[in-house]
Amino acid sequence: MQYVKERVAAEGGWRERKKRATRAALVEAAVRMAAQHGVEHVTVDAISEAAGVSARTFFNYFDSRDDVFVMVGAESSARVRGAVLDAPGELSPLEALRDAIALELQEIEQQHELWRLHAEVLRRSPDLLARSIGAHMADELHLAEAVAERIGAGSPLFSGDRAECTAAEAEQRRRALGLYPRLVAAVAVSAVRVAVEHWCVRQDEAAFDDVFREVFDHLAAGLSEPPRPADSGRR
Repeated sequence: MQYVKERVAAEGGWRERKKRATRAALVEAAVRMAAQHGVEHVTVDAISEAAGVSARTFFNYFDSRDDVFVMVGAESSARVRGAVLDAPGELSPLEALRDAIALELQEIEQQHELWRLHAEVLRRSPDLLARSIGAHMADELHLAEAVAERIGAGSPLFSGDRAECTAAEAEQRRRALGLYPRLVAAVAVSAVRVAVEHWCVRQDEAAFDDVFREVFDHLAAGLSEPPRPADSGRR
């Protein structure tokens, strides 16, 4: 029986890795093609062929062509929320968020070119950029809900799988959240963005993980002003 359980767990882990690899291949193919030819010239068939899968497989991961540019972090966000809820009880909500996000960003130093290209694609496509911002706002809401649940302030309005919701439902869910969970989620999301942007222009100075940890250290310290160099003064 133990052997069967271990085999099922191993197969489940392999399937999950295969799904993540396929999704990543589709995103990378789409982003690189859009960066080179423009989003309007990229088709589902072309993306699928470049990723080595069928168009039918593409639609197992994304509902439309545009979703491959917008919903790139959907599964990652779900894993972060799960990790926040499963984190050791002695960790603060901010520490739990830090560790959960760090796991998802382990490969960022190897993928910085793709991140840069993706940002360029969104900047050149206002409609996709607007949708991407909306997706990030939804992710932040879901993250705040996970924080609320972790601290015992959950609500039936945002229990379960946290599926996509209408604008009216999202507003209702925001009203059900306290200030603290929303603030922690918003701060964490902003911290990730700042860490990525800071590292991207200083890659020769520090590893991304060091920058990421420093950002959260500043937050944990209450954003107190760091010590000034001995030879500097206020101006």
